Amino acid sequence: MVDREDFEFDSRGTTCRAWFYPAQNESMDSPAGVPCIVMAHGLGGTRDAGLEPYAQIFADAGFAVLVFDYRYFGASDGRPRQLLSVPAQLADWAAAIAAVREIDGIDPDRVALWGTSFSGGHVIAAGAADKRVAAISAQGPMMDGRAAVLNVLRRHGLWHMLRLVIAGLRDRLADLAGAEPYRIPLVARPGGLAAMATDDAYDGYQAIVPDDWRNEMSARTLLTLALYRPGRKIGRLRCPTLIQICDEDTVAPPESASAAADLGGENVVERHYRIGHFDIYRGAGFRQSSSDQLQFFKRSLARRRPEPAADDA
Repeated sequence: MVDREDFEFDSRGTTCRAWFYPAQNESMDSPAGVPCIVMAHGLGGTRDAGLEPYAQIFADAGFAVLVFDYRYFGASDGRPRQLLSVPAQLADWAAAIAAVREIDGIDPDRVALWGTSFSGGHVIAAGAADKRVAAISAQGPMMDGRAAVLNVLRRHGLWHMLRLVIAGLRDRLADLAGAEPYRIPLVARPGGLAAMATDDAYDGYQAIVPDDWRNEMSARTLLTLALYRPGRKIGRLRCPTLIQICDEDTVAPPESASAAADLGGENVVERHYRIGHFDIYRGAGFRQSSSDQLQFFKRSLARRRPEPAADDA
């Protein structure tokens, strides 16, 4: 049975909504409280799109967990809907981290981040900005927007790329005119105009989303995607970091994730899986990846020893 509570927090004047999972045992408790893992989805994903099983595993192991929706998506506020803004999403990450540190019973110095796909890059950027973050896990991460754009060009050709650029320009003009965003599908079958149109994208995403999930996003994001390269910030991290790479990933180039992991030095643990981008959410891929994440968090967020009393020093 799921033991969770509705939770909300303010992110620069916009209410973001989340599920809070209390720790289900005291195995990770310390005098300062329990560690908390903050989670959010990737490109256009919501908290109810395959993240609940991860959260439940972590909570059952003694971690508190917060799973939130970005502004403009899912249960969170913000208009226009389905507007995908990298700066806004990074602001939501910062607000979520600050919010959990204020929850009674949470150890504010043992807050970890969990990201997947697009948010696998976000957690690197968020951890680089907040040196207090205690651990980071990124699965199938989009570490380099330029590499992602080149991947689309290589797989789908110049005409497909031009269609995406035209859609982005159309949305930008709509924004300047004060109109509703021009939206494109997040996923489509090969040949369709979408942010992701690889062989496994449509069926893979549809397998983890709820019935009311909106398969669309603002197209303007495509115009600046190549400029978003969070993997370049990995050298600024001060905390243990787990990078999980799907070697058959057709969406987030695995070479970019591996190159980023190499830049992270001794802080980074790199794991490889012979699966595709969406296989990590289900079946054997999920069981292996979540097991590796759980062991990583147990090591990285182990109980802090109490400070010795002055007389014992």
